[in-house]
Amino acid sequence: MNALTRRTAFQLAAAAGAGATATSAAKRKEVTTFVFVTGSNGTATADAELTLRGHRTVGVGLPGHGPEDQLHRAYQAPQDLAKLATLPSPMAGVTLDDYVEATVDAVRRVSRYGPVILVGGSLGGSTITKAADEVPDLIDRLVYVGAYCCTKLRSPAEYLETPEGRTSLAASILPGVVGDPRVLKAIRVNWRTNDAKFLDAAKAAFMAEGTEGEFLALLNASLPDESLAVSSADARGRRDAWGRVPRVYVRQSLDRVIPPALQDRMIREADEATPGNRFEVFTVRTPHAPTRDAFRQITKILDGLAK
Repeated sequence: MNALTRRTAFQLAAAAGAGATATSAAKRKEVTTFVFVTGSNGTATADAELTLRGHRTVGVGLPGHGPEDQLHRAYQAPQDLAKLATLPSPMAGVTLDDYVEATVDAVRRVSRYGPVILVGGSLGGSTITKAADEVPDLIDRLVYVGAYCCTKLRSPAEYLETPEGRTSLAASILPGVVGDPRVLKAIRVNWRTNDAKFLDAAKAAFMAEGTEGEFLALLNASLPDESLAVSSADARGRRDAWGRVPRVYVRQSLDRVIPPALQDRMIREADEATPGNRFEVFTVRTPHAPTRDAFRQITKILDGLAK
């Protein structure tokens, strides 16, 4: 009798454990993973606040975008600009297809655990569009945060040539370029310069509303090299793939790199391309590089998308 009771107890415990495991697995499947794709000169970063709110977050490691690949003593103070101008670039020959491959790999890996929201900022918009062409069924939502979304025109470079894009202050970085892009096969910017004219122009373009500390933190976290090929690559999505993934645009109303008028044009053209799948649009009062307060608002929007 006692043996039978123990056996029964073990069976009941095992059944309860299996049920708990199944329940845990079901809950795990319901957790959303946010996959972040950086824009120019950025590194793979996620959002700790979203993690605290119960989601998974991961940043895509884009080819050549590792600090260990790009940082060199010549870039440190005191700088050796002559040497910095000639160092081989890990971004030489890197293409949009390379970025897409890394992003698709990340999406495939995390999609087994639950819904995937793919987020791209700035130039990262090109990458998430083309990633959606590759694996539309693995992405639950695309989110463009002040990012390029190409439909009628083929590339970000072409959009900057439009009337809406010509007011962009993106060219403010040109005085900071080190070396010959044609030789390096990449564009290298000395973000760690102390040239007041360059710093003032860059702050006006990227983070005019931020504090000096926020702006300098942005520069110190930026990588010097970026691909020459990505901004001019064909980044248009296919209607039968990208065009059927639900999408969100977070407008940045103080953006001076991708001006609001250009953001609105890209939103409008995308909606015209897929009238049955239009952008859900939010607006945040922020410059191109969000300030800390603005980033909190963006996090709140992303959190809401997962619910």
